[in-house]
Amino acid sequence: MSHRVVFLDRASLKATVRKPSVAAEYVEHEKTVGLEDTLAKLKGATVAITNKVPLRGELLAQLPDLKMIAVAATGYDVIDVPYCKEHGIAVANIRNYAVHTVPEHTFALMLALRRNILAYREDVEAGVWQKSDQFCFFTHPIGDLHGATLGIIGEGALGQGTATIARAFGMKVLFADHAPPKAPGVEFTPMDEVLAQADVISLHCPLTPSTRNVIGIEQLRKMKRTALLINTARGGLVDEAALIQALDEGLIAGAGFDVLTVEPPRDGHPLLDVRRPNFILTPHVAWASDGAMQFLADQLIDNVELWAKGTPQHLVT
Repeated sequence: MSHRVVFLDRASLKATVRKPSVAAEYVEHEKTVGLEDTLAKLKGATVAITNKVPLRGELLAQLPDLKMIAVAATGYDVIDVPYCKEHGIAVANIRNYAVHTVPEHTFALMLALRRNILAYREDVEAGVWQKSDQFCFFTHPIGDLHGATLGIIGEGALGQGTATIARAFGMKVLFADHAPPKAPGVEFTPMDEVLAQADVISLHCPLTPSTRNVIGIEQLRKMKRTALLINTARGGLVDEAALIQALDEGLIAGAGFDVLTVEPPRDGHPLLDVRRPNFILTPHVAWASDGAMQFLADQLIDNVELWAKGTPQHLVT
């Protein structure tokens, strides 16, 4: 069987994407916005490729030819998985492509905050160093990672990769017990203990109904006043209003985020107005090293081809 394969948001992937060998027709759209646009572009398609374009039941019900969805990401919360399972639509995601780039970005945020890099840079730009009467000055605390405790929520490949780097820095690593099911070989610590003991909390779990707002004001109050919160996973894992409150009240020492609940954020998003050196916001690029994106692109088409040949991999339904 030949397939009509449609990539809905090609601009979201900066890599070379080969045409699937099983595709009689392969169409790339730079972006797709809204239900009607999505419906029009997927008419007659048997395979849809999407990164962040939502494919919900209301839409899928109008696409009788669609048999497979290839997600150009690990997270698949944009897909109505129960509908796909009920109606025999295969869904495949990307596995283990960002095992280096996301943990490295996590540590870039962690180091910048732990050592107050932005705060010191602002001081230098404001002329503080030039006015100093000695060779350096100490306007902000500087903390080592060595000897500190890292609490990780999410024990998959990215959480494990982050733990590996942490141990190399000489950090103690705690994995917080949480839903969904635990990975084999991981020793868990109750969530409340991790929140109380960790000098840094780093999120690496998927966004599911059970993990949405897993960090709210209650959890932030349980953290050390000197602790950092790092989120390179999904924006919905953290109650953003609670995060702002925690920063304003000094409940935590700082936060580094690469993700928001609404992406891209529009003017008026509260976290866009948080202008302080102990908060760093990057535009969902932790995953986007050149090597990681090419690995993703290659695996993405592998997923389509293997499914079409009857030997699917990385199915989530």
